[in-house]
Amino acid sequence: MKKIFYLTAILGGLALQSCREENLVTEPTETISNPSIQQKVNGMYAMLIQTGTGGTTRHEDFGQKGIDVFTDMLESDVALSRNAYSRYNSLANYTATLDYTSDFNYIPWRYYYRVIYSANDVINDFGGDTNPDFSKGDKALYAQALAMRGYAYFYLLQLYTKEYSPTTKGVPLVTSISQTKSEMKTQKEVYDLVLSDLSTAESLLAGYNRSNKIKFNQDVVRGLLAYTYAAMNNPAKAQEYSQKVISSGSYPITTASQLTGGFNAITTPSWMWGADITLDMGLNLVSWWGQMDYYTYSYQSVGDYKTIDEVLRTSIRNDDVRKNQFQQVVAGYWFGSNKFYEPKKIRQGVRYIETDYIFMRVDEFHLLKAESLAKQGDAFLPEAKQALKTLLQNRITDLSFIDAVTNSSDLLKVIYQQSRIELWGEGKIYLAMKRNKMDVIRGQNHDAYKGLQMGSTDPRLTFMLPSAEVINNPNL
Repeated sequence: MKKIFYLTAILGGLALQSCREENLVTEPTETISNPSIQQKVNGMYAMLIQTGTGGTTRHEDFGQKGIDVFTDMLESDVALSRNAYSRYNSLANYTATLDYTSDFNYIPWRYYYRVIYSANDVINDFGGDTNPDFSKGDKALYAQALAMRGYAYFYLLQLYTKEYSPTTKGVPLVTSISQTKSEMKTQKEVYDLVLSDLSTAESLLAGYNRSNKIKFNQDVVRGLLAYTYAAMNNPAKAQEYSQKVISSGSYPITTASQLTGGFNAITTPSWMWGADITLDMGLNLVSWWGQMDYYTYSYQSVGDYKTIDEVLRTSIRNDDVRKNQFQQVVAGYWFGSNKFYEPKKIRQGVRYIETDYIFMRVDEFHLLKAESLAKQGDAFLPEAKQALKTLLQNRITDLSFIDAVTNSSDLLKVIYQQSRIELWGEGKIYLAMKRNKMDVIRGQNHDAYKGLQMGSTDPRLTFMLPSAEVINNPNL
């Protein structure tokens, strides 16, 4: 039996301590002294940003934003155009996903199952999934653990299955820290748990006011439900939950000026879920900013160039303010350096990170609402157009190209293209590519596979079950 070490943190400062785990089903062997439920929940959230949560010392291993880079690289809107330090090379050339011994297959697996273990630990403290005892702690803590488990299983399904297929294999389902078996379950069984966890969390979080945007509240849970239903090909429910997020009125659409404002501040009103990064967390090179931002002490600044795919960049209209997010900071390479940047804008000017992490913003749900409406057929075409225009009216001067679309199928292509532009570099288009069954098409500015075209179910776009799990888990 392999081991887990608790990851703990104090939110507010989110002071991080180390953790280690090497397999799916585990027993705790080292903990802080009698951790409270609140401490365990804080540690659960810390995993979102902690380095090494995928169980490696690789500089690509740093929680959810690390996974976001993985998926952006696979989907290819983020191009690895120059590779001086061999970071992400095996993802960009698709050798990692086809090699079940690769760390890149194991990092997401380890990360999400660690999160699941931590969530299960909190749920266990309340007495389990059935009839929780809220005399043991605030129901909001229980709800957040459920939401965290649902979030983790949702991502595992996206990364380790080619497409939604209820009766085919999903991933192992572990719902208790005492569970000794981890059989592979069907996608339906896993999705059922995701929906149950998120729906229960949504109900229990009614009226809950969080103190920090890294915590789940009802709106973030509803956003995860919208994504889950969209992945399950249930556009009516995806529309319903997207609208719930929008109708909360808590998150205005990101403004034109904010689109080129750095995406570095948790206080941005449109941000629903993210992490307030502070210097005492000690994040530096091994971080999202250490990989993606030219103005941070980063791989981006010294030769591992992550650029916008050239086909996508040239498709952005001249009257679109988002075109200004991309600059040739280095001649011949179009970085997203006017979208994501450290405020001082001095190359390698900052080594220790205090620029924030974004996990979710309201604009995603305007796009998902439009997509979900269009998927319900031509009868919903006018409403779908309006949903898209609501988002784009402060981005693009002339929206007549939307008005000119005559059917929902064509509008879906427009929505997908606008989603790629809007959410570039945020780790979300891989999800959209899979649920919409869109091809990956590479421009000529990729270091590998220039001009490649492949379908969404190509094996290169889905992670394999890691070799260590296959070897150590006879129930797979």
